[in-house]
Amino acid sequence: MVKPMREPTFWILTALAAEPRHGYGVLQEVTRLTDGQVKLLAGTLYAALDRLTAEGLVDVDRDEVVDGRTRRYYRLSGGGAIALDAEAKRLRLSAETAQQQLASARPELGLAFGAIRRSLRHPRPGPTPGHVGLGPA
Repeated sequence: MVKPMREPTFWILTALAAEPRHGYGVLQEVTRLTDGQVKLLAGTLYAALDRLTAEGLVDVDRDEVVDGRTRRYYRLSGGGAIALDAEAKRLRLSAETAQQQLASARPELGLAFGAIRRSLRHPRPGPTPGHVGLGPA
């Protein structure tokens, strides 16, 4: 069984999946991807990026100097892509199992669940977004 990934980690890796980003860009992308439901704090993000880099899930892509300040860009590593894919599959299976259990236990709700799923056709792998910003990523 794959060890569940913490929600901040999931969203940081997801934000880096498409392209390298600097820290503030990661914060903005996580907020965008979750429709504002997840807002990481800078301290949480940078501690997580350091940890993810040490674990080999994220690589430093480059450093850039903007207005006299160094801006570090991060990218998803090959191992990070594998871990993110495994977590997305685990979450999808968990959600499908829960929906099947609900449908079989509460058949009168089956149509309602189907309508809800159809109305939320913005499938994005991952946990139900929640406010994240306290504690370790």
